[in-house]
Amino acid sequence: MDDLKAKYLGQIAEAADESALEAIRLAAVGKKGEVALKMRELGKMTPEERQVAGPALNALKDEINSALAAKKAGLEDAALDERLRTEWLDVTLPSRPTRQGSLHPISQVQEEITAIFAEMGFSVAEGPRIDTDWYNFDALNIPGHHPARAEMDTFYMHRAEGDNRPPHVLRTHTSPVQIRAMEKMGAPLRIICPGGVYRADYDQTHTPMFHQVEGLALDKDISMANLKWVLEEFVKSFFEVDDVELRFRASHFPFTEPSAEVDIRCSWQDGTLKIGEGDDWMEILGSGMVHPKVIAAGGIDPEVYQGFAFGMGIDRIAMLKYGIPDLRAFFDSDLRWLRHYGFQSLDMPALHGGLSR
Repeated sequence: MDDLKAKYLGQIAEAADESALEAIRLAAVGKKGEVALKMRELGKMTPEERQVAGPALNALKDEINSALAAKKAGLEDAALDERLRTEWLDVTLPSRPTRQGSLHPISQVQEEITAIFAEMGFSVAEGPRIDTDWYNFDALNIPGHHPARAEMDTFYMHRAEGDNRPPHVLRTHTSPVQIRAMEKMGAPLRIICPGGVYRADYDQTHTPMFHQVEGLALDKDISMANLKWVLEEFVKSFFEVDDVELRFRASHFPFTEPSAEVDIRCSWQDGTLKIGEGDDWMEILGSGMVHPKVIAAGGIDPEVYQGFAFGMGIDRIAMLKYGIPDLRAFFDSDLRWLRHYGFQSLDMPALHGGLSR
């Protein structure tokens, strides 16, 4: 026993690393180690011999295990001391730079619009970008012969031969969301419907995919006067002017009756647009009282409820506010260039996910 003790305690003391220490452990107290083999011999001893040898072997095993644990702790401390001696960190160095992200300008303007209308009690409604032609056209009182339903203006989804499902289109406006909201929520109702829309057009002021926000308010006693107030409040807040003059011009939209184009008083000075002053007028949106057929298509009784609707291009009013000359700049320009026009991160909750940064 004394020879085994001296042998293994000496080896443990001289072990240079943990791998050598593990080899000693296996040789001494492993399943096939010398101490384990000695314990197997206890069965061949007399009871008197076992009473002496058994406790001695257990004590030897415990002593070797204690020596192994102490040596392992010592090796770990020595390794840590070596790392602390050879490695160092300069805490005075500046932190690593982090890349700054932000909302796309169109998303940022959409957030601005949403916040303004939210203060007037409008909630946000959303719907699919691919919709049936019933929601996109028929429910909105747009007849089958209307030019907007031609393939040269609208993107129709491909149908394989024998596929008899109703035609589906990339929505040409967010008006289908109004129908779906009426079906789901009923009346009274006050919503805006922002989102991407698609039309076959591309030039300085048109792109195949752009963004609209449409508004809808339904109740038993809503009038054009309510529409005018809402639009005046929006324009003053969005363009950050104290006063604004709106001009309603009679127009025609299948989904409203009466219908009106809305112009704002403005002026151009040295190529800069000024909203709310001057002798010029600029058209910014379309509006009107919701057609009874549209209200009925949404599952609401037009004999009881009436309301107004309006729609405007988010990209277009962003161009007007920030002085961007070409709509295509929103999609094919470096965002650092767009910051030249005043687009910065909004430090406020965003519909597009958490805080914008």
